[in-house]
Amino acid sequence: MALTKEHKEAVLKKHQRSALDTGSPEVQVALLSARILELTEHFKVHKKDVHSMRGLEFAVNRRRKLLDYLKKNDSARYESLIADLKLRK
Repeated sequence: MALTKEHKEAVLKKHQRSALDTGSPEVQVALLSARILELTEHFKVHKKDVHSMRGLEFAVNRRRKLLDYLKKNDSARYESLIADLKLRK
C-alpha cells in the first residue's frame, strides 16, 4: 500500500523547489495527498480496515496542518499548491 518508488519520484520532481528539495511543505503535502488518494481507493474494497483508517486520518490531519502553515507564511505558494493538487480550499 506504500507509494512506489517511481510514483514518489514523479511527485517529488513535480513539486520540488530545487533539485535537492525533499522536505519543503509543498513536497510533503503532495506526497501526503498521493498517499490519501491511494488509501481512499483501498477503502473502496476494504471497508472494514480500521487500522488503515487510522493512518488515513493521521495523513489528512498532517496535510491540513502543513497547509495551514503554508497559508500563514506564504499565501502565494499555498494558492498555487492547492490549485496544482486540485484541493478544495
